[in-house]
Amino acid sequence: MKLIHITTVPESLAFFDGQVGYLKSMGVSVEAISSPGERLSDFGASNEICVHAVTMSRRITPIRDLIVLARLWTLFRRLRPDIVHASTPKAGLLGVMAAFLAGVPVRIFHIHGLPHLSARGVRRMILLLSSRLSCALAHRVFCVSHSIARIAKGFCAPGRLVVLGHGSSHGVDAVGRFDPEKVSASAGAAFRLESNIPPQAAVVTFVGRLVRDKGVIELSQAWRMIDESFPAAHLVIAGVFEPQDPVPAAVKQWLSSNPRVHLCGFVRDTPVLYKASDILVLPSYREGLPTVVLEASAMALPVVATRVPGCVDSVENGVTGALVDARDAASLADAIAAYLRSPALRLAHGQAGRERVLRAASRSRQQGPPSPLFVERQTPPRCPGVGSRPGVALARDGRGRCDDPRPLGFSGDLSASSPRVERAALHHM
Repeated sequence: MKLIHITTVPESLAFFDGQVGYLKSMGVSVEAISSPGERLSDFGASNEICVHAVTMSRRITPIRDLIVLARLWTLFRRLRPDIVHASTPKAGLLGVMAAFLAGVPVRIFHIHGLPHLSARGVRRMILLLSSRLSCALAHRVFCVSHSIARIAKGFCAPGRLVVLGHGSSHGVDAVGRFDPEKVSASAGAAFRLESNIPPQAAVVTFVGRLVRDKGVIELSQAWRMIDESFPAAHLVIAGVFEPQDPVPAAVKQWLSSNPRVHLCGFVRDTPVLYKASDILVLPSYREGLPTVVLEASAMALPVVATRVPGCVDSVENGVTGALVDARDAASLADAIAAYLRSPALRLAHGQAGRERVLRAASRSRQQGPPSPLFVERQTPPRCPGVGSRPGVALARDGRGRCDDPRPLGFSGDLSASSPRVERAALHHM
């Protein structure tokens, strides 16, 4: 049985860390498709799988997208996967379309976020239409959070939607990599020293792409309000400025010139970054389910985030952090200031956040044989339809019906459905 993951950019393949080895141990052949880059090569090498480079743009580029669609169709026809799992908006649309045209038996669209939520006008209509089409061509649609699933019901058949567990793309290693007890205090102190941050300073940290959608403008405005009132506070920004949805040059210049704002670029060792921090802030306009929030909570940091889909699933307002309205710099500044004034509040909300992650989002709770999707492989029967072939049938009732578009039923006894049956549980937590 062959499964292909496809994402727009190779950075998103991090969603599948820990999953590839699990699937391979079950006898599933795994490959990946994404835009070319060092991280695509690294993902293939670290997981010992084949990867395929196909350049995709996050932008709406009709001509280029048609070329990519043709390349993906050709690739699927050659590789003949049993399952295509398409994540992120552009790869989701093109991946599911190409899989449909190539007759791939099982097509999964994974919604990690909904770009149309922060778009306007014609662009919003195009983005919404693309999500609707991706859902229509998929057998199953995974949503990373319950709030995203509620919105998706407006353009996707409810019977195809599922949220795996409590949400999240792949959980958080809260008892390993993101256990604050396992990250040395000296590592956090070294990060501060390298960044010229005093040992006793309160550190507010942002982790993410440096674009408008992430609320970087409001973060800079809020920090101007905080700057004078808290002269010992420092802001660490871990991320890269991107040309798409760019931050205004004036905002970038102000952040770059402030001696208590530290632009660190991409930080690979985020546990050490969190160890050096006191508060995480994410003033995003939209999210799916922000992994950085779960990671920071696992590291016992309180979180200030916006009251938008995704964030409302990952932050319990007044318990593990604070939620404020998106695009409201004054409220953002007030919430950050409340934590800066009270180390005891930071400690209490940070500990509550870690306990919440351990209960609901820890990867240790999501390992082992999960039940997101059972795929039945059988010969015969032969599945009718475009490019049909003996292969993977989606079963709800255990009869192995190829025309059943509902792959997530667990009432049937798959083991009794045919003489030759192989099971693969796709672990997408």
